[in-house]
Amino acid sequence: MTHAATKPALIACLLALAACAQPAPPAPPVIDPYAQTAAGAVFQGNLPGGVIGVEGSAEFFRAQVGDTVLFPADQTTLTPEARAILSRQAAWLNRHGNFTAIIQGHAEETGTREYNLALGARRASAVQEYLVAQGVAPGRIRTLSFGKERPAEVCSDESCYARNRRAVTVVSDGGVGL
Repeated sequence: MTHAATKPALIACLLALAACAQPAPPAPPVIDPYAQTAAGAVFQGNLPGGVIGVEGSAEFFRAQVGDTVLFPADQTTLTPEARAILSRQAAWLNRHGNFTAIIQGHAEETGTREYNLALGARRASAVQEYLVAQGVAPGRIRTLSFGKERPAEVCSDESCYARNRRAVTVVSDGGVGL
């Protein structure tokens, strides 16, 4: 057989082999014998985001849902932006009933310690009331005020003060910290 005749024969063989190829069968599920169900937990692949269970983690809550709402100076009124974040928080908490939350109220550095502790407490309560109104069980939420004792930033200008007027929702699995 000549070199010119070998090439078409080789291509024909490759095409015939390709036509016979079968897709790989799906991998069988992996069963966790220690799961709390009768059949065990079935691994069904990675969830969106590439990590198993990401949506149900405190890290996801902080980064994707949002854990901080800001307030105007000397106020406890929830802004439209704060309500949007709190609506996402409530939806997440309602989907993940095993998590509890501590709402930390904060204030800027101006004013007395006592005034800022009371303001931080009122801010945390405003957040708690909103979450409860959205269906989160009151027993899953606790409030705590830091006043001006734990600023996000130490500063002396208005734009920085605005970042310290906040309430931070800290979630934990299984009631740790409540």
